[in-house]
Amino acid sequence: MNSAIKGLKPERVWSYFQEISKIPRESGNEEGMRQYLLAFAKQHSLKAVTDTVGNVIIRKPASKGFENRPSVALQGHMDMVCVKTKESKHNFLTDPIDLVLSGDYLHAKDTTLGGDNGIAIAIALDILSDDTAEHGPLEGIFTVSEETGLTGAFGIQKEHINSRLMLNLDSEEEGVLYIGCAGGIEVDVQFSVKQETIPAGYLAFSLSSSGMLGGHSGGEIHKQRANAIKILARALVAIPTKMLISAEGGTKRNVIPSSCSFSFAVPEADKSKVEAIVEETAKALSIEYAISDPDITLELTPIVTPAKAANAKQSEDFVRSLYIAPHGVDAMSLTIPGIVETSSNLAIIRFANDSFTVISSHRSSVLSARDDIAHRLGEAFCSCGAKVTYEGAYPSWTPNPASKLTAFCAKAYEEYTNTKPVITAIHAGLECGIINSLVPGMDSVSFGPNMYDVHSVKEKISVSSVERIYGFTRHLLSMIK
Repeated sequence: MNSAIKGLKPERVWSYFQEISKIPRESGNEEGMRQYLLAFAKQHSLKAVTDTVGNVIIRKPASKGFENRPSVALQGHMDMVCVKTKESKHNFLTDPIDLVLSGDYLHAKDTTLGGDNGIAIAIALDILSDDTAEHGPLEGIFTVSEETGLTGAFGIQKEHINSRLMLNLDSEEEGVLYIGCAGGIEVDVQFSVKQETIPAGYLAFSLSSSGMLGGHSGGEIHKQRANAIKILARALVAIPTKMLISAEGGTKRNVIPSSCSFSFAVPEADKSKVEAIVEETAKALSIEYAISDPDITLELTPIVTPAKAANAKQSEDFVRSLYIAPHGVDAMSLTIPGIVETSSNLAIIRFANDSFTVISSHRSSVLSARDDIAHRLGEAFCSCGAKVTYEGAYPSWTPNPASKLTAFCAKAYEEYTNTKPVITAIHAGLECGIINSLVPGMDSVSFGPNMYDVHSVKEKISVSSVERIYGFTRHLLSMIK
């Protein structure tokens, strides 16, 4: 057993989590996990089915005496966000996640942990394999590619699902029952540029931003963390004449970008002006983000001047569009105090084959507001002549405070912990809204253990919280009628 999990309770949950952590499972590469789940079902003589998009559904009969209880689904996703430090040589296609225990927290060495959503699968597998657990008919619904467009949830086929009560184990705050979530949409931008010869007397530089916390674009967007792409756009827009050479920033559409770099050429006479702009921007950022993101670094480095770059007008127009494009919280909910209603994440930028690519994601519990903020970003780039497309729209999950399942969960939580849970909605996108819309009559609640900084290399999960949530889940299953 990996020394990081030795002695952790519940032992079987962490053993399953360790096995899952050995399997490469970046979004779109879930075949290893799928085969692992099917082998698990066979080992424990459980029925399993794989649907047309690759989701796995595992069924377990009711415990003795619970045959007349309603069927309940435990739901989570197979894939994980794969992010690593610049120094890491980890290969997400082949290498296991290197687990590290620090006090009460489990994290990974130089990569994301995959607690989102590996811990849901580990808890579900423990219950599915435990003949002493008390429950009615049980299903495990394990979906694919949640992190890159909720592909598995969209592909759910109602004929494969027996349950009409679903416990989604993909939340990250103990003591909170989520009964609603935001809908989302992605904006893809393509901006083709004309490469021109860089004039004589120009110097080239690389400008990079790093040291930011990043994080989940739903769960952490309200924390006012810096966006590495927006920071560089802020500096570049102040430079009067520049020709863009390259750009690379961000990793995933649902991750706040924590690093970015641009290279560009400027007239030699502007060298000191460029240096001053970068220095002034860095000073301003250190003040503005002193609390929310204190380790921001801007680095300006001279590079060999190449032969060609994007022409100056297109470079200026594109940087201006990047600068004015929305990012962050756009509106707070007036229905549920303290919850973000609408937000944007300017997530990825790349330059290849004479074209800039920008990808952003937008969330809102109000679908008209979701579409409005997405189109505002789209119009920012249309103004420079870019091609803009809108993709991957998914619905919000409208809260139903009168839900019977919510009432069961609240009662069970209070019985198990002697504290009342918080019942609210979450700004992040959960699969519940989609599955509810595809399986008529489905009633869902989402909860989970304390996790922090998911979708970043700082991701960690509380060991003691996992033990409590695991115990609560078993207690809840025993009392649902």
